Amino acid sequence: MTTRADMIIVGAGLAGSAAAWAASARGLRVVLLEQFDAGHRNGSSHGSARIFRRAYPDELYVKLTGEAEERWRQLEDEAGETLLTLTGGVDFGADRKPEHLHKVLTRNGVPAELLEPEAAAERWPYFDFTGAGQVMYHADAGVLDPDNAMAAMLRLAAANEADIRFGTPVTRLEATPAGDGAVAHTDSGTFTAPVIAVAAGAWISPLLDGVVELPRLTVTQQQILHFAPVQAPGQSAPAEPWPIFVCQDGADNFYGLPGGRDGEVPGAIKIGEHIAPPTTTAASQATTVAVPTTAADRDFKVDPAARARITDFAGRRLPGLNAAAPVNEVTCLYTWTDNEDFVLDRSGPFVVASPCSGHGAKFAPLLGKIIADLAAGEPPPDGRFTLPGHGVLRSRPTALHAPNTETPAQHPAVTPPLSASSHSDGSQIVSFAWQ
Repeated sequence: MTTRADMIIVGAGLAGSAAAWAASARGLRVVLLEQFDAGHRNGSSHGSARIFRRAYPDELYVKLTGEAEERWRQLEDEAGETLLTLTGGVDFGADRKPEHLHKVLTRNGVPAELLEPEAAAERWPYFDFTGAGQVMYHADAGVLDPDNAMAAMLRLAAANEADIRFGTPVTRLEATPAGDGAVAHTDSGTFTAPVIAVAAGAWISPLLDGVVELPRLTVTQQQILHFAPVQAPGQSAPAEPWPIFVCQDGADNFYGLPGGRDGEVPGAIKIGEHIAPPTTTAASQATTVAVPTTAADRDFKVDPAARARITDFAGRRLPGLNAAAPVNEVTCLYTWTDNEDFVLDRSGPFVVASPCSGHGAKFAPLLGKIIADLAAGEPPPDGRFTLPGHGVLRSRPTALHAPNTETPAQHPAVTPPLSASSHSDGSQIVSFAWQ
C-alpha cells in the first residue's frame, strides 16, 4: 500500500514534531513516521526539563534564540498551556568567559548583568562561586518541557489532519526514479511525497547512508543526575526557582536546571556534563572527552566516571544540594557535528534536519518553521547550517539506502501525556487524549 502526502517527516522528536506542526499549519498533507512508541526514551528529546537561554558567545545563536522564544510563546498560545518557564540564567567560570557573554548579549539587546562572586553568592547562597571570577546573569533564560511540548505540537498537527504514526520504522529511503520526490519504505507500506524531512537524531546517518552525503556526525551517550535541595543552617529556602546555570572552569564543564517531573522530588536540580567527543573543535582543549557510540549500541547505563565527576562538582559548587545521594539518574543521546553547528539544509527531495550537538532543544519551534521553509524550497537560515557549510558538496541523491537490519536498542517508555490507537496495518496513531 502506498500513502501519498505533500511532505513526509521521519522522526517525532522535538524537531520532527515542530516540523509537523509548522507544515500542517500551512495546509500541507503531512505524514510523520516514528519508529518507536509515544513517550519512548531512546533518543534526545525526552523528559520534562531542558535549558532555554540566550547566552551564547555567537551572535547568530543569540538572534535565533530570540526568534525561538517568539515561537515558544506562539506554541503556548495555540496549545493553551505553559511550556517555557523563565527562571533566569547564571554563567560562571573562567572558560565560560562571562564578560564576553555579557558584551555579546547587551550588544544584541538582551539585558544582562555582571556580578562579582561575593555579590552573586549573596544573591544565590546555594551556589559557591569561590575563585570563579565574575558571574553573568540574564533574566531571559529558563526551563522548557520537551514531553509536553512534543505532545502539544503533535496535537496541533493532528488537528490540522497530519497523519502521525508511531511504531513505524523507516527501513529505506530513496528518491523517485522520475526525480520528482522521494519514498519512505516501512514494513507497513510505502509513503511518497515531493519532499521528505529526516529529523531522526542519532539515527539520521544510517537512514541517509547512500542517499545524501552528510558531514561526520558523532553520537555520544550523556549522563544526567538529579539532586534534592537541602536547607543550610540559618538559610531560608529559595523563594523562587533556581536559575539555570552553566559552569566552564578548567576541568568543570557542567550545566544545571530545575528538573521538573524527572527530578522525582520537589525542587530537584538536574545536572549534566557537556562533554564532547574527540571529533569536535570543543574537545581539542578538553581534559575529558566522550566515547562515541551509536543509537543501536548505547547501553543506557550511567558511566561511573561521569557520575563521580558530576557529584564532585555538585559537592564543591552547589552547597544547596544533597550531593552525596542523587535521587535519579538517566542517559540521553547527543549527535554532534565537528563544529557543533546544526545541519539544516535540503539535498534534492530530502531535508536534512540535525539540530544537534546537545543544544537544539531550545530552538525546537523555530526549527520546525525552518524545516517547513526548506521543504517549500526556501534557503537555510544561514550558510553555516548548510551541507557545504559543513564541507559537503550537495548533489541530487540517486543511490538507494540498504535496509538497516539492526534492531535498535530500546528502553522502557514512560506513560506520555497522550494516548494512542492503531491503524489497520498495526502502526499507531496518536489521539492526544490527556491522561
